[in-house]
Amino acid sequence: MSNQNNQILKNTNAQILDEFNASIMFDKELYAQDITGSIAHSKMLCNQGILTKDEQEAIEKGLLQVKDEIESGQFKFSLETEDIHMAVESRLTEIIGEPGKRLHTARSRNDQVATDFRLYVQDKTESIKAQLKELIEVFVEVANKHTTTLIPGMTHLQHAQPLNFGYHLLAYANMFKRDFERFESSYKRNNFSPLGSAALAGTPHNIDRFLSSEILGFDAPTPHAMDTVSDRDFALEILFNISTCMMHVSRISEELVTWSSYEFQFVRMSDEYATTSSIMPQKKNPDVPELLRGKTGRVYGNLISLLTVMKGLPLAYNKDTQEDKEGVFDSVKTVEISIKILTEVIRTMIVNVDKMEAACKIGHLSATDLADFLVQKQNMPFRTAYYITKDVVATANSLNKDISELTLDEIRSANEELKNIDEEILMYLDLRNSMNARISFGGTSTIQTVEQIKVFEEWLKKV
Repeated sequence: MSNQNNQILKNTNAQILDEFNASIMFDKELYAQDITGSIAHSKMLCNQGILTKDEQEAIEKGLLQVKDEIESGQFKFSLETEDIHMAVESRLTEIIGEPGKRLHTARSRNDQVATDFRLYVQDKTESIKAQLKELIEVFVEVANKHTTTLIPGMTHLQHAQPLNFGYHLLAYANMFKRDFERFESSYKRNNFSPLGSAALAGTPHNIDRFLSSEILGFDAPTPHAMDTVSDRDFALEILFNISTCMMHVSRISEELVTWSSYEFQFVRMSDEYATTSSIMPQKKNPDVPELLRGKTGRVYGNLISLLTVMKGLPLAYNKDTQEDKEGVFDSVKTVEISIKILTEVIRTMIVNVDKMEAACKIGHLSATDLADFLVQKQNMPFRTAYYITKDVVATANSLNKDISELTLDEIRSANEELKNIDEEILMYLDLRNSMNARISFGGTSTIQTVEQIKVFEEWLKKV
């Protein structure tokens, strides 16, 4: 092979290695956090006498110029700078000269990236919390309109007992409230500053980590430098929190797909969030909830990916952790747009009250109420009442009726034990009475549902 060909091969290999090694094309997402962290670091260095006031002011002014260049699209990112930290520092030095070279005193890219990434995760944790609060508000708002609307409650996707639709929606409000609380808990647990940990063991420079931590809005500096530069628990937490949240998004999406089907027709989604078929003009497809359901898989993948990256890493920093960011960026963008869209889908959906209530007359939803009546009013053992109720259900089936539609004579004819039963039983079999009979704490009665809505409204005022 000629020397010229050898040189071409070397150049090609070098370019491939640069592309493989560099993170600038995705970690540029952290530019704002990197500049914020650098300004805080410069202020701390100035306070400690490591930088002069003039040097600090030049650095801060230069960093803000870099930020403006990035946000205006003037900044040119290059593989040569490898990552966002070097890209910002290199441009800063071009702008202000010698002081720019002093900025990296008493820190490493190891604690710098940990700081940038933690600031990003904390920022996004707060923004996702705000979105979840709005989503919960919408669920509560819609639920408040339907505290008397009957809908069949299901187990195993079989009709089980009558609920009110508001109560059903509050189940999801509770799920998303737990998501909110998970993000809130993670924020508190992870609100500690890595800055000043340096490469892995701290620094001999006389720095004040508590000051830089305070400037950045953290509660305190992290207590152990080696753990800090290798820790990505905060990234795993936001990925787990997003995955759990998206699981809940997927569950309500599945219900929306089912409810909007021809067989159910419980709800109709706004035309803005459904599409027509490309070949069948009569069809209206629930594309949006299907996409929401589908996107859950990608955030699961991002969580598993980072867990796998971290599972065998020795202390302290390893280049493997460069793989921590793309999955987090992707999951954050996915959950943000998903929550935003789901909020509007729920807000704008049209509820078909008549279809929901008609469906409650399929499947003998008040059968359990008959058994409860026999236990409470006739002092029967529950198991005896259970088998008598099965006879009544069989009678209803033979008459092609729902149990709630049986006459007193038809009920009496179902079993010898019922021949003297009085008409009070009819009230127990009424579907609305059945729903409203469930007055235990957390139950589906309209009274309990209204109380649950009040609890949510009070909670929403506080967060």
